[in-house]
Amino acid sequence: MSEATRSTLDKQLAAAEEAREPCAALPPAVRAEALRRVADALDAAAGDLVPLAHRETNLPERPRLHHELERTTFQLRLLAETVMEGGYLDVVLDSPDTYWPAGGRADLRRMLVPVGPVAVFAASNFPFAFSVAGGDTAAALAVGCPVVVKASPGHPSVSDLVGSLVSAALSAAGVPEGGFGVVHGFEVGRSLVTDPRIRAGAFTGSLEGGRALYDLACARPDPIPFYAEMGSVNPVFVTESAVAERAEGLAEGYVASFTLGNGQFCTKPGVVFVPAADAPAFESFVEAALSGQVAEPMLNDDIAGQYAASLAALSAHPAVRVLVAGEDTAPTLLGCDAADFLAARKELLTECFGPVSMVVRYSSEAELLECARAFTGELAASVHGSAPDEAVSRLVAVLTERVGRVLWNGWPTGVSVTYAMHHGGPYPATTFPGHTSVGTTSLRRFLRPVVYQNMPQALLPEVLRDGNPHGVPRRIDGVRHR
Repeated sequence: MSEATRSTLDKQLAAAEEAREPCAALPPAVRAEALRRVADALDAAAGDLVPLAHRETNLPERPRLHHELERTTFQLRLLAETVMEGGYLDVVLDSPDTYWPAGGRADLRRMLVPVGPVAVFAASNFPFAFSVAGGDTAAALAVGCPVVVKASPGHPSVSDLVGSLVSAALSAAGVPEGGFGVVHGFEVGRSLVTDPRIRAGAFTGSLEGGRALYDLACARPDPIPFYAEMGSVNPVFVTESAVAERAEGLAEGYVASFTLGNGQFCTKPGVVFVPAADAPAFESFVEAALSGQVAEPMLNDDIAGQYAASLAALSAHPAVRVLVAGEDTAPTLLGCDAADFLAARKELLTECFGPVSMVVRYSSEAELLECARAFTGELAASVHGSAPDEAVSRLVAVLTERVGRVLWNGWPTGVSVTYAMHHGGPYPATTFPGHTSVGTTSLRRFLRPVVYQNMPQALLPEVLRDGNPHGVPRRIDGVRHR
């Protein structure tokens, strides 16, 4: 697909800016209906979308791409329900009180409002769920923000087809022209982040790419929030009791997780910590589970080349043992001792995007905790044990400071779209650890608070008026009301 020219991009941005106020003013029912129409359009076009995505990404049609498309349309409908429920607006009302201890209180009415046009950077490894109609786009549209999507070069035809379906569905629902658009090109990304008409950005991809765009967003004369989800190693910690009880099952689960999608998941377990005494047996079970695994194509040649270079550097490190050498893009298993891991943490704690993972042998609970403290910011971490004890509690406490999701006896791949899900984490996993890119609270990224003080009823947004015409959940004088 041809790269957007400056003139084309200017037209798209001008249209988004013109649609800013009309989009923000759309009633909740219209925005919810727009999301449902997009979901319906994507479901109806599955017969065209899935084969096209398969051709452009090498991902299998079943179950992967069909499931991903279903996840995408479910997410759109779930956010439509969230819009209609209204709690995401975080409405708070304080009644006037002359005797309020802090010096009296005016009539204060607070809510969240849309920030304005949002730039969404599509991911390469999820052509539906984190792309043109993915979670970032759905969240921004749900709250009333125009969206300009910078398409992934990894699936340009899918991006255009999805873009045309989304545009038609939004138009049919009454969303103003300019409320959504798709552009292509490398330089477009820089232009989007630095254009004053863009008020927020969202990104899923590499640490290098996300950090570069985040720095541009912060360096603007008027800095904007840029929500980047970047690299993650997603460590797994196995206790002595767990490996003693179910070493073979753990090995099978580990292999299934780090080879899922050919290792091209941001939640892939990149390293697993195992007691040194039990490591040889565990590694044998892992090797057995890997037997028969063959090379699968990567998303594209660029990603394959990056994986080969990263794997070569990691395998050549003097602290690393190659336990299973996968030919081409067949799964590779590496090994390391905890002392060496800690000494070389800077070189070893890097995401290698592809079907490789590392088993690290630890000799004591103290060493395991030290390894856990070596991590700075991850999307997820897993603990496998038989029962909670003091050592496990200390480990969970350390991980809680460093990750966005802590799992018990589970594997980090598979991020469900739910009300409670948090898909984020401290830097470098993301640039804003207080926010998620998955789940209903993802809406909050594209909202900002506004308080109206002593404002006449006629000038207030409807959700702040007496009588609560939309039935939005509200906190009034500290008490929750419906």
